[in-house]
Amino acid sequence: MSKNIVGITRQSPPLDTTAPFDTSSLQEKTIVITGGASGFGKGFAKRWANCGATVIIGDIDTTQGKAFVEELRKETANPSHQFIRCNVTDWQSQVDLFRTAAELSPHRRIDQVVANAGVQELGTKLDQPQNLDKDEPPKPQWTTVDVNLIGVLYTVHLAMFWLPKNPAPASDAQPDRHLLLIGSVASLIPFAGHIQYSIAKHGVLGLFRSLRATSWKDGIRVNLLMPYFMDTPMIHPGGKVFLAGIGMGKHEDVVEAASRFAADVSIRGRALVLGPRVKLDDDGHLLPPDSQEAEEISSFEVFGHDFEEVEAFTSRYVKILNAVEAARGYIGWAGDIVKAIFSPFTRG
Repeated sequence: MSKNIVGITRQSPPLDTTAPFDTSSLQEKTIVITGGASGFGKGFAKRWANCGATVIIGDIDTTQGKAFVEELRKETANPSHQFIRCNVTDWQSQVDLFRTAAELSPHRRIDQVVANAGVQELGTKLDQPQNLDKDEPPKPQWTTVDVNLIGVLYTVHLAMFWLPKNPAPASDAQPDRHLLLIGSVASLIPFAGHIQYSIAKHGVLGLFRSLRATSWKDGIRVNLLMPYFMDTPMIHPGGKVFLAGIGMGKHEDVVEAASRFAADVSIRGRALVLGPRVKLDDDGHLLPPDSQEAEEISSFEVFGHDFEEVEAFTSRYVKILNAVEAARGYIGWAGDIVKAIFSPFTRG
C-alpha cells in the first residue's frame, strides 16, 4: 500500500518560476559559497552581495578569489565580504572555512550555504583502456569524484552543524537555515565520456532527495539546481562542436534561479533543471521562438512529486521523526507547567 508523506516532510508546493520574487530578505544574511571565485559561484556572490548579503567565498584560487572580494567590497561598500582559501577535498580545509566564516560574519552566524565547488572531468577515464601492455593498471585518480561528490559531502556535513546554530527563522527578517546544492543535467542522464562527473552528480541528486526528507527537523531547507550545458567560457571549443544546434542555457538564468531559492525562505525541497530558453503551450509542447502565446522560460521543476508514494520503511521512518519532534515539544511544555506550579511566588 503506497503512502503519501509530502506533508510531513515539510516540502513547499511546486514552484511557479515565472512569478516575481523579493530579494530584500537577503539583506544582512551571511552566505558561504564554495568555489565562489569563478563560474556560477562568482555569479551568485555578486548578485547576493548587491542585494545586501555578506558573502564569504571559499576557493582554491587565491589570486582570483582575493581580487573578486576586493571588487565586491568596493562595489557594495561592505567590508565584511571575505575570501578564505579552501580545498574542498581536504576536510580540515573546509572545517577552517566554516569556523572562520562564522567568526568573520557580522552577526557571528552562517545563514546559508551553497555547495557549489566543482570541476569538469579530471582523473582516470573509466571508459578508456590504459596500459594494456602492463600486468596491471595504475591506481586510478578519482579527482572529479573527490571534488564534486566527496567535497560536497564535507560541505553538507558542516552546513548541518553550523546552520542549526541560528535561531529558528520565524520570518524573512530573521536568520535563515538554507542549503543549496548544485547538481547538473548529468544528475539525470547518462553523460557519455564523462563517467566520473556523472557518478558525482548522480550522487548529489541522491543526497538531495534523501536529505530533504529529514532536514526539516533541524529547520533546514534544502534545494537543488541542475544546470544544462551553459553558454560560458568554461565550455571548451571542442565541446561547442558537439553541442552545435542543441542550444545552451544562460549563466544569468542559473543565477536568478539560485537567487529565488536564496531569497524566498518558504521554498523547501525543490529541484530545478536550468536549460535553454523555450516557450511552451499549456500542455507542455514547444512553441516557435517568435510565438506570442507564452513567456520564455528556462527552468523546469523535477521530482516535484517525490514522497507522494513511498514504501513502508521511508513512511515509518519519517513518521517516527515527527513523533520524536512532537514529543520534545510536549516535554518542554510539561516542564514549563511544572516549573510554573512549583516555583515560589514572586513578590512585587
